[in-house]
Amino acid sequence: MSKKDFYEILGVNRDASDDEIKKAYRKLAMKYHPDRNPDNPATEERFKEAKEAYEILSDTQKRAAYDQYGHAGVDPQAGFGGGGGAGFSNFSDAFGGIFDEIFGGRSGSGGGSRSNIYRGADLRYNLEISLEQAAHGTETKIRIPTMEVCEPCHGSGAKPGTQPTTCPTCGGSGQVRMQQGFFSIQQTCPKCHGSGRFIAEPCSACHGAGRVKQHKTLVVKIPAGVDEGDRIRLAGEGEHGVNGGPPGDLYVQIHLKPHPVFTRDHNDLHCEMPISFTTAALGGEIEIPTLDGAASIRIPGETQSGRVFRLRGKGIKGVRSHTQGDLLCHVVVETPVNLTERQKELLRELEESSRNNDGKHNPRAQSWMDKVRDFFAS
Repeated sequence: MSKKDFYEILGVNRDASDDEIKKAYRKLAMKYHPDRNPDNPATEERFKEAKEAYEILSDTQKRAAYDQYGHAGVDPQAGFGGGGGAGFSNFSDAFGGIFDEIFGGRSGSGGGSRSNIYRGADLRYNLEISLEQAAHGTETKIRIPTMEVCEPCHGSGAKPGTQPTTCPTCGGSGQVRMQQGFFSIQQTCPKCHGSGRFIAEPCSACHGAGRVKQHKTLVVKIPAGVDEGDRIRLAGEGEHGVNGGPPGDLYVQIHLKPHPVFTRDHNDLHCEMPISFTTAALGGEIEIPTLDGAASIRIPGETQSGRVFRLRGKGIKGVRSHTQGDLLCHVVVETPVNLTERQKELLRELEESSRNNDGKHNPRAQSWMDKVRDFFAS
């Protein structure tokens, strides 16, 4: 027995709590453990001292005897009744709680078994809908693959007429403890794979799994205003749980089909609106489509390509929005094609008359040419 002061060895005060003593010992044990300091007798001796000090101070009766009589109070040869420690008997006991937390076991010397009841897996279904369905809402049916309880064995995994037995390797706990030197690690039982049960004669339908792959049809209600990437949760429609566990959920992922006219930007809609050269120059009224029917737009004279006209409230009202989006129409002036000789002649006359007015009829072109001349002149 070391003659050094046990409190001094652990680096704690004499009124230290049990938790403080335990933390101090764990810190020293990790620092001076022989596996971490091979071929170093000095650290091995420090480890033994810390272990001995903890075995005394972690026991209420031994600590009281040590506080009153010093080393003589806990020395078996001194006749005070000291002896084998009631504290941690080895390094793995001291760190058992830590390893249990890391590897998923339970603390305590009893080792206890973990629950073998597991929640079913969540599922995802990709659903493609049109822009109109997303805007107004719809109801549709989907058919999904799922793992259902095997009917012949009623989910037990055992051949009908037989029953699973307790796993002989882990005793039904689903866990086995592996000893590696000072370390004791809890692992999943390799025989039953954590279920705690052993099936001698597996069911021929599910091969012992207790579940089989099937398909089921569900009705999905799509709320008005859903957008690309939105998810709809169907509680309890995922895979069935294991050993009576609750089922998972089904998440329906929304994807929008490309639309021939509109593109969506959150709650707003965009569309390109081709207009003739004449309409752009002289103005006029054109009809455009919306999700709720046709609408008219008045095009003012001298409208340039790229101008945007906004129709308030002709977009989409999102699921979480309180207002309706807008429809933005982007004007594209279309250049005439397949012209007759007479039409070409008229356009040449128009071009000639425009040149004789010092760019009055083409201010943007004239401004650009002025900038080009200034650039080359500088």
